[in-house]
Amino acid sequence: LALNPWDVVLCISGTIISCENAIVVVVIFYTPAFRAPMFLLIGSLATADLLAGLGLILHFAFVYFIPSEAVSLLTVGLLVTSFTASVSSLLAITIDRYLSLYNALTYYSERTVTRTYIMLILTWGASICYGLLPVMGWNCLKEPSACSIVKPLTKSHLIILSASFLAVFAAMLQLYVQICRIVCRHAQQIAVQRHFLASSHYVTTRKGIATLAVILGTFASCWLPFAVYGLLGDCSSPALYTYATLLPATYNSMLNPLIYAFRNQEIQKVLWAVCCGCFSSALPFRSRSPSDV
Repeated sequence: LALNPWDVVLCISGTIISCENAIVVVVIFYTPAFRAPMFLLIGSLATADLLAGLGLILHFAFVYFIPSEAVSLLTVGLLVTSFTASVSSLLAITIDRYLSLYNALTYYSERTVTRTYIMLILTWGASICYGLLPVMGWNCLKEPSACSIVKPLTKSHLIILSASFLAVFAAMLQLYVQICRIVCRHAQQIAVQRHFLASSHYVTTRKGIATLAVILGTFASCWLPFAVYGLLGDCSSPALYTYATLLPATYNSMLNPLIYAFRNQEIQKVLWAVCCGCFSSALPFRSRSPSDV
C-alpha cells in the first residue's frame, strides 16, 4: 500500500502516547504508596491510554507490513477497548473526585476502596465487551455498505460508541458543575472562618474553575468532533474527515498523563527521586484527597 501521511502521524502519536503512559504505569505499579483509590483510577487511565498507543502502532504495522482481515479486526478491537476504557476511566475519576468532596469525612474507608474496584471492573468489563464485538462478527467485512467512517466497524456500532461518549461527557459536565459548586462553597466558608480577604476567596475560586475548564475543555475538544462525525458520517464520507477528527481524539490520550498524573505532587516527587537516583530512599506518604482538581 502507498504510505498514507495520516497513518504515519497516527503511528507517531501512538509512540508518544505509549512512552508517556508507560512512565505513569511503571511509577504507580512500583510505588507501594500509590495504592489509594485515586492512584488506582489514574493507573487504569494510563493503562488504557498505553494500550491505545500500542494499538495505533500495531495497526500501522499490520496494515502496511502484514495485511490481514483477521489481524485488522484484532487491532481495531484493541483500539475500541482501550479508547472506551480511557473515556470510562475519566468518568470514574470524575465520580471519585465528586464523592471525595461530597463525602469528605468517610472518603478514606474500605467502602471507598470497594467502590473503586467495582468501578474498575465495570469500566474494563464494558470496554472489553465493546472491543470484542467486531471480532465476534459485528463488522462490515462482508457488507461494505454497512460500514461506518471507521472500517471495519459497522455504522450502528459506531453510533453506539459515539452516543456512549456523549452520555459520558454529559455526566462529567454535570459532576464537574457540582464539584465547582462544592469547591466555591468550601472556599467561601474557609475565607469567612479565617477572615481572609474577598480577593483571596476570588483567586482560589477562579483557580479551581480554571482547572475544571481545562479538564472539560480538553476532553470535549479532543473527542466531540469524532463523536459527532461518527453519528453523521457513513462509508461514503471522505477519509480525510475521518483522519481529521480521529487524530485530535488520540491527543486526549497524549494529554491525559499531563493533566491527571504529572500534575500530581506525589507522582512528581517519585519522578524527581528517580531522576536523582534516590528512588529507594523515597519515604512513604499518605496521598491527599483527589479533590485538588
